[in-house]
Order: sequence, then structure tokens, then C-alpha cells
Amino acid sequence: MNISYNWLKQHVNIDSTPEELSLILTNTGLEVEALDVVQSIPGGLDGLVVGEVKTCEQHPNADKLRVTTVDVGGPDLLHIVCGAPNCRTGLKVIVATVGTTCHPLTGEPFKITKSKIRGEVSEGMLCGEDEIGLGTSHAGIVELPAEVAVGTLVKEHFNVQDDYRYEIGLTPNRADAASHLGVARDIAAHFRTQVLKADVSAFAAGKAEGTTVVVADAQA
Repeated sequence: MNISYNWLKQHVNIDSTPEELSLILTNTGLEVEALDVVQSIPGGLDGLVVGEVKTCEQHPNADKLRVTTVDVGGPDLLHIVCGAPNCRTGLKVIVATVGTTCHPLTGEPFKITKSKIRGEVSEGMLCGEDEIGLGTSHAGIVELPAEVAVGTLVKEHFNVQDDYRYEIGLTPNRADAASHLGVARDIAAHFRTQVLKADVSAFAAGKAEGTTVVVADAQA
């Protein structure tokens, strides 16, 4: 049985880390056979920050490249070579800094290193959607809203959150725990707390107008 850490937190207050909760679950009789990180976007956009292009000049040795300086909130501007046609001064962009591993939509992940491109130093990459798994567009670099603060983590801007999946070896005598709510009850008992009240407002009377229920056999 698979259980989501984030979903459990909707049913019971949990301060324990996913790893700590794994041991607690096993000790309550719900043996955790595996614990995996689940990411809605491969790589979780880790290492990507919001930057602002301060200067954008023609590369002296390549017609289709630009030499930029980019502010990512650090003490120094980054020198980055970019080939995107929409690169320009003042643009808020997604920056993969040196050491970041990018997870493209197709192909293998690759790590950003400091390098020289046609003789010009490049200390990162200005990212397009497809280069970081954020979308399919290959038309140019991502253009972020002007109000986004420089240095903001891109995963926070897009509200990308990691989850953890517990694979529980549920035994036949524990049918009571065959759901997130059932597992939450065991956790609540362990911490001597209460299961959080579920929000059932979506099922209130009148929420499904036009729906008709027919009882075909009242005795059944």
C-alpha cells in the first residue's frame, strides 16, 4: 500500500521528518518497506534561482550568442553566455548556477559547470522551459513577471513541493489502516493527539445540483 507524507499531514499534525515517521509507522505495526521521494517535476527545480539580466551584448565571436551579466542576489554579477533570441536587458529569468543539475524534458540530466563559450566565460545558464522540465517550449528562455524578487528560489515561485511515498506492507489483520485516514489514526495514537477534522464541505447539500439518486432496491 502506498501512502503520501503530504497527504498524511492533512489528517494529523506531524513534526517528524519523513525518515523519522518511517520508523514510527514500523513500530506501530505498519511496516514501511520503502520510502521514496516523489517530485511533480523531475529534479524539483533544485538549484534554480530568479535572476535579472543587467546587460546583454552581442558575442564578439558568434552571431547567435549574447554575453550577459546577471544578478541572482549574490555579491557579484554572473557572466553568462546565452543563445536565446528573447534575451534582453531587464528581463527576469530562471538561472541555473554552477553546480546545478538540470533535468530536461527529454534526454539525460546534465550538470552546469563554469566554462568558456567561444572565448567568453559562462558561469551558469539562462533556462528555457524544456531544459528544466517545466514545459515543452523551446522558443527561448523563460520570461518571469517583473515583480518577482531577484534571488527567489524557482521552486518556491512555482510552489513546487516534494512529497514522500511510503510503501507499507499491510497485513490482512490491519484493514483499519488501508487508507490515509486509517494510517493517520495510528500516528495520532502514537503521539497521543487527535486526527484533524476532515473538510467535507464539498459534499454539503446542494453542492451537486442536478444529481438524482434512485434507490432500485430499498431492502438491499
